[in-house]
Amino acid sequence: ERAWPAGRRLQPIVEVLERFVREGRLAALMWEVCQQQARGGPAELQDALLAGVVALPDRVSNSLRGRNPAVFFPQNYFPLLGAAIVEVLHEISASLRGGSDCSISFVSQVLGKVCVHGRQKEILSVLVPRLADLTKSDCIWQRICWRLVECVPERWMEAVVLGFVQRAPGADVLSRLLGNLVVKNKQAQFVVTQKFLLLQYGYTTAVLQNLLGYLSLDSLRRALLIKVLQELLETWSSSSAVKHSPAEQQEYISKAILICLSHLKEPEIESCRQELLTSMMEGVKCHLDSSLPQIRRLGMIVAESISSKINTDGPVLKFQYEEDDEARELKSLLVQAPSICAVPSLPDDNDDDLTPYDMSEDKELKKTKAPVYIRDCIEVLTGSEDTDKWEATVKALESLVRKNPAATREVSVELAKILLHLEEKTCIEGFAELRQRAQVAVLTVDPIPVAQYLTSQFYSLNYSLRQRMDILDVLVLAARELSFPKVHGKIKHVEKPCVQLLPGSDSSNDWRKIVDERIKSKTRRFAKGPSQVQVASGPNEFNSVAGHFFFPLLQNFDRPLSTFDLLGEDHFVLGRLVHTLAVLMYLAVNTVAVTAMGKALMEFVWALRFHTDSYVRQGLLSCISSVLLSVPAEHLLNNMTEELLETQSWLGGKMWWCMPMFFWLVLQFACNISLKL
Repeated sequence: ERAWPAGRRLQPIVEVLERFVREGRLAALMWEVCQQQARGGPAELQDALLAGVVALPDRVSNSLRGRNPAVFFPQNYFPLLGAAIVEVLHEISASLRGGSDCSISFVSQVLGKVCVHGRQKEILSVLVPRLADLTKSDCIWQRICWRLVECVPERWMEAVVLGFVQRAPGADVLSRLLGNLVVKNKQAQFVVTQKFLLLQYGYTTAVLQNLLGYLSLDSLRRALLIKVLQELLETWSSSSAVKHSPAEQQEYISKAILICLSHLKEPEIESCRQELLTSMMEGVKCHLDSSLPQIRRLGMIVAESISSKINTDGPVLKFQYEEDDEARELKSLLVQAPSICAVPSLPDDNDDDLTPYDMSEDKELKKTKAPVYIRDCIEVLTGSEDTDKWEATVKALESLVRKNPAATREVSVELAKILLHLEEKTCIEGFAELRQRAQVAVLTVDPIPVAQYLTSQFYSLNYSLRQRMDILDVLVLAARELSFPKVHGKIKHVEKPCVQLLPGSDSSNDWRKIVDERIKSKTRRFAKGPSQVQVASGPNEFNSVAGHFFFPLLQNFDRPLSTFDLLGEDHFVLGRLVHTLAVLMYLAVNTVAVTAMGKALMEFVWALRFHTDSYVRQGLLSCISSVLLSVPAEHLLNNMTEELLETQSWLGGKMWWCMPMFFWLVLQFACNISLKL
């Protein structure tokens, strides 16, 4: 009861204050203080007015013991204060346009103190919509808003930024209101990039989208977006955080990661691809080790999302889990919602009578241009993610190598290594043939170093049997190309040389027919009549490099490796090796090294003469035939007499059905010698 007399004494003052507030005199008061600040007014008066304006509802309520008028209720007073701030900002805008100077710091202090007292909702519910409209197309208003938040004291910055983030209807509006505040103000940067994302987790998904979208809308702020993503991934992939953090916080961090990924551009993903992959592998392991199904599913969803971002053209991770509303909501955060366009509905008519377009002559419009330099091809084959460009490079590589032999020789071994390990990225028709032709082209352009590399890799570790047989095929094709003449820079198309395998038959007609045909092909006949067309001739380029193709393949065939044993279970590759040596021997005819090659090959045959596999034994017979056909007869009788006698003994004792063949071949060489003598 004693409060009534005091209340009656204060009633006139309260009525004056109520009228002061209702008539909008708060705006006039703050505008006057702003002008005084520009002129350097007393700071004590400004601090007193600041405390009085912000704490007026509390002081009135304390004085009247709760019987204060409705205008001083917080839900009524602070919206009025927000409207007064807008009026002051209008005055500041007019002053700036008129060329007059004024200060906005008092308004910033009022805003900061109101927000730190927990009244962001009341004041910003009026302030944010009005400022959002005013800043749509007016750059001066945008600068006023930026200055308004930049002048907020450090101790109140967190409350102001949080209020704007929560009340802004979208990231674009928030960007117009705050500008580059996080770049200029360290406190704001800490609040946005650390406190809101890593130290707190009670905000809604809309707040996260506003916050991270705001960071993505300016080039100066995008660096902070990438930094935020890295720190979020570090926390997400920490086993300690997964074990000890609440499930709600882990879900909050997962949402923030997905929103960050949705804003990243391809160059930014490329720059941090390895970090994303490492964090994904560590994080998914920590989450899958958790005993909580919710945590495991969070790890699966985030890992799938990261995988889809860093492997846009290749295989991605895919887990099996329940697809409920929560999972669909998380996945939807990875995709920014496009603008929805209304599509008019078409009448539901029967279209069976419509005539289809003739698309038989349609051509593909998109055609990727192939590289024109060898080094560009290497770059595409080793690091490019553009599948169209990769495919065009594979198709054009052979012709490019043959057109640029000098440039190819500079990187021949590197290119041979890339082609040997090249795997098919896309479904290219004839990929194996394209790769093989490119390898042959590189080997023929620079034979010695490339042949040395390929033959050394044939007996190396960590190669598949397919790769080893590819090496043999490339050596044979390149040797054939080098051994035949070229006309005007082009290879003359001739019948493929081959060593005919002897059939395992007792019939004497087969081997006799083969020998007769070979004798006929080597017999010179003189006849009258029109002159025959002169056969193209040229230097045998295989002459100087035959040894580099041949001898390294003989070195280590009897040394088993941990993954490769020619004399053991890999006898099929041994058979291919034996046939390859036979072809190389055949192609070395009339070369300087042919005698040494023949002698070494006969020793090789002698070491494998008792092999149990029929394919290998057929290859050994091919080797003997190649030696007899390629090595000059006088060299055979003078330098290889012992080897011939041993071979005759072997064929007569163990492979008697080959004796007629051997006899006729020796007879042929004897006849050739007698003719020369």
